[in-house]
Amino acid sequence: MTNPNKSYKALFEHKQEILRNRPDKTRVSVTASSQLVDQFRSHVKTRNFEVIVDQPENMGSTDQGPRPSEYVLAALAACHEVTYRLYADAMEIDLQEIAVSVEGISDARGFFNLDDNIPAGFSEVIGTIDIVSSASDEDLERLRLAVNRHCPVLDDLRKPMKVDLELKRRQ
Repeated sequence: MTNPNKSYKALFEHKQEILRNRPDKTRVSVTASSQLVDQFRSHVKTRNFEVIVDQPENMGSTDQGPRPSEYVLAALAACHEVTYRLYADAMEIDLQEIAVSVEGISDARGFFNLDDNIPAGFSEVIGTIDIVSSASDEDLERLRLAVNRHCPVLDDLRKPMKVDLELKRRQ
């Protein structure tokens, strides 16, 4: 539940001011490194955190963590919640609670190379944003449009981007 006494409007405006006045601060780099440790289980490190990524037992692994695609959905849901919270405060739109549920639909024939015309990943993602708010429908629609335009993970999923993964042989 969101703390009703906490507002992120000042944080939002402060970050905007920094980015307007310090172009050298606009580029943000986020990193993650992963090591396959057993069967399909990986240990992933990002900042000061380590998470386990795994496959279910029916995929020949130990089911000790979410699949990579489940982390993609988790990232989208959590990022959407953060963006709603930040933009609601910045736009002075009441938002008391928010929860996001998403579902990714994929066709396993793409991953298992049964049809080159079928993508290996999600073909669609659907979801629900549940909120508690006293705001008008018009304000909530303005908020929804702002979030859909500025949510980083949603943006990552919607647009093509350059991805260059170099293969290196380690001795």
